[in-house]
Amino acid sequence: MFDTKDIKLLGEGASFDVKGFLVKLLGHWKIFLLSMSITIYWAYHVNIRKESVYGMDASIVVKDDSNPMFSNNTSLTFNWGGTSDKVQTVITTLRSRSHNEKVVDKLQYYIKYLRKGDYFYSDAYGSIPYKVAINKQRGQLANMLIKIKPVSNTEFDFEVDFGEAKEVMLYHYADYSSSTIKVTGKKFTSRFKFNKEINLPFFNGQVTLDSSKPLTLNEEIYVQFDDFNSTVAAYKGIGVNTDPKALSVIVLDMQGSNKARLVEYLNSTVTILRENELDSKNLFAVNTIRFIDSTLNEIEGQLKNTESDLKKFRKTTNVYELEAGGTKLSEEISNLDLEQDNIKRKLSYYNFLKSYLEKNTDYSKLPAPAVAGIDDPNVIASVSKLIQMSIERAEKTFTVKNPKLYNELDSQMESLKKVLLNNIESSKNVLSIDLRSINSRIKEAEGSITALPDKEQDYINISRKYDLKEKIYSTFLEKRSEADIVKAASVSDIEFIDSAKDVGGGFRGPKRSINYVLAIIVGFFLPFLYVLIIALSDTNINTTQEILQLTKIPIIGVIGKKNSENNLSVFEKPKSPLAESFRAVRSSLQFLSKKQNLEGTKILMLTSSISGEGKSFCSINLATVFAMSDKKTVIVGLDLRKPKIFGDFKVDNNLGVVNYLVGQKTANEIIHKSHIPNLDLITSGPIPPNPSELLMSDAMSELIAELKTKYEYIILDTPPVGLVSDALELSHFADATLYVVRQAFTKRGMLSVVNEKHLRGELKNVSIIFNGFQNKAKYGYGYGYGYGYGAYGYGYGTYYEEDRKPKTLKEKILDKLNLFNKKNN
Repeated sequence: MFDTKDIKLLGEGASFDVKGFLVKLLGHWKIFLLSMSITIYWAYHVNIRKESVYGMDASIVVKDDSNPMFSNNTSLTFNWGGTSDKVQTVITTLRSRSHNEKVVDKLQYYIKYLRKGDYFYSDAYGSIPYKVAINKQRGQLANMLIKIKPVSNTEFDFEVDFGEAKEVMLYHYADYSSSTIKVTGKKFTSRFKFNKEINLPFFNGQVTLDSSKPLTLNEEIYVQFDDFNSTVAAYKGIGVNTDPKALSVIVLDMQGSNKARLVEYLNSTVTILRENELDSKNLFAVNTIRFIDSTLNEIEGQLKNTESDLKKFRKTTNVYELEAGGTKLSEEISNLDLEQDNIKRKLSYYNFLKSYLEKNTDYSKLPAPAVAGIDDPNVIASVSKLIQMSIERAEKTFTVKNPKLYNELDSQMESLKKVLLNNIESSKNVLSIDLRSINSRIKEAEGSITALPDKEQDYINISRKYDLKEKIYSTFLEKRSEADIVKAASVSDIEFIDSAKDVGGGFRGPKRSINYVLAIIVGFFLPFLYVLIIALSDTNINTTQEILQLTKIPIIGVIGKKNSENNLSVFEKPKSPLAESFRAVRSSLQFLSKKQNLEGTKILMLTSSISGEGKSFCSINLATVFAMSDKKTVIVGLDLRKPKIFGDFKVDNNLGVVNYLVGQKTANEIIHKSHIPNLDLITSGPIPPNPSELLMSDAMSELIAELKTKYEYIILDTPPVGLVSDALELSHFADATLYVVRQAFTKRGMLSVVNEKHLRGELKNVSIIFNGFQNKAKYGYGYGYGYGYGAYGYGYGTYYEEDRKPKTLKEKILDKLNLFNKKNN
């Protein structure tokens, strides 16, 4: 039937001992020290094997300034769409492949200059007084190291190790292609002069020397030619970000191992961007100048012909008299001719513009409407916007991979073109009306001329042509000068705030201090995890605190580690701490006896959960301390299945308890005198087939009764209570039961056995002896009692199988050291 006392067991258990775990961590300090030493050493080698990374930056501002030479009359202004649009365009351009290709090609960064170090090749760019100038039309050795070693101020050694290669690849930087050539020999070595052309199958160019920098003789520098596209891809990752506090300010950032290379690249990428932006900005003026120049060439020829005719006429005629008669009429018709030409030029421009818009998709080459005298603000704004959008569209073709992003721009351009075509038709209709009116007025003036004499008519007609061409020519010259001024006064909208410059510092990584911190953390965490796993997986009892958590049975004593070769530790070293711990147990037992008013012989029963916990060791030494206090004491070996105690007293096991229980011998015949005063011994005797039945027999009671008449203390060394029931059959004889628990050996769950027996009343006056205790934080395991603890448990039919554990290396070394010390002493 289930006992209500069992409910108490369900609530009992061992919680995680945080304090004990911390103490255990401290006990493994050597492992922590070793682990952190290894990880710090590892971090050190990682740090020295990593190349330092630096960061350089530059900042620019994108402005929206108008040309100071622009005026309302020039009408040559070009609208870029506002600052925000320009900033995004600049950012996109700086990140684009096409732009970075220009920068890399200009700087020739596909050529590496390397200095061999202990662990890696460092970038020597900017620190050596020479550079390689290549012939881009010829092939250069790809991805292999070319060693250059100056031997004098004018010569250097040139060396290439081809190894086992029979064929090598060449890069052609003119068209970014590659080819292969065959090579003979493992190594090529030759001596060349600085600044002299070198023509080899795998290298074409020269090594140019900068005399302003000191040359280090015999310093080995390696040159390597990399793939152009791969180099561009590496530099394409330049950091480009707007300043959150000033959206027109752009900050450029780059990281790398060579600060000189970073500084040069950042400044060059901005310089090339500024040049391209200025060229685009001046494109309107350039187109206008080109258009004006072509018109001037044509008018200049006509003006020369007209001037020649006028000179001939003046040679044969007195022009002074003619001028006096038709001056007023000549001025009138000349003005009308000029108005007519202005209208025709506007119509001609509109026709040209219409035809261009209908036949082309690139509108970036359109001339300004102002060159034709057009002042319609709608037309001027539309042409300007169309040119801007056309340039932006051309840039996005190279910088944007997704067509959807510039399809919208195409749609806007198409809509703007339709609007512009409508404006052109409207303007042409108005100009046609004006032209008809001017033509009518010119006919009236020409009719008046017919009334004049023939000579005067001829002069007026010649002068009329000349004046018209001259005024037109002057007008275009004025426009040409105006466009030149605009172009000359134009400045880039991109300016440096801070150019890139190496002013010291700039170190970005590797974060060597962080590596050391991580090393310390890892070095601590690994042994911490190791100790934690051990602590969580350790089901053994290691401290008295654990016993107190697992059971309410009191601890009567704590016994240290055995300090002798055999189990007679107290007798051999009576002044040792171990002997004192047994005396403390004796005192506690005597106190309990007095408290319970026990008179006469005291019977103590020692048991444990399983074999190997030091039950027999404690029995022998506890009996020894009683005997040494002049108490007649006897040890009775009742572990009939696996007798042990006889070996330490150098007696045989032929006669013992079994012989008495079966009626073969008397009590006096089975008692052995030991060499310890006041201590006798009764061994278990031959192993019987029915040990439990013998211990339950009346003969056992008779033996105990007879021993009471002879001894003051009877120590019963019984079998483990956790595996067999023999000890329970003997418990009614005992005045006190001592349950042996061994540090780092007894499992926590085993205490549930004694708890259950105690709560059910099967074991009375139970106390616990904590055996084999070592006050070490990590609870060392080197106990070595010197006898074979049997393994009760599986296979009971064979009684107790041998479970002697082989000694560890540490135990063997300690044993040898102890033996050596004894010999010397």
